[in-house]
Amino acid sequence: MKQNILSLLGFCFVMITCSNPNTLENPAWVYNFIVEFKTQPVGNPPQSIWKYTYENQIYYFVPAQCCDQFSSLYDEEGSVICSPDEGIHGNGSGDCPDFVENLKNAELIWKDSRER
Repeated sequence: MKQNILSLLGFCFVMITCSNPNTLENPAWVYNFIVEFKTQPVGNPPQSIWKYTYENQIYYFVPAQCCDQFSSLYDEEGSVICSPDEGIHGNGSGDCPDFVENLKNAELIWKDSRER
């Protein structure tokens, strides 16, 4: 039931935002994340999703919300590639050390604009 509601909300979100040409460039799973993030309390810092390129591939980065949590880097299909930063030592999971230095074309896809 919850999955059906999230899917419906994601569909509604996509339909509402289709007037923005930039929103058509991202996979549906990105919009599902946005819908899910909006159902959660506002984070500190506010949740965001970034789009980058690396070796001619597109990747999506979701920064950690706080305090020793890992950030996540996703491929175009929505699979987690690695955790390039944060965590207790700030170096992430250690399985993508050159991503951070070589990510290019940073584009903010979405940032939670709700007030805390």
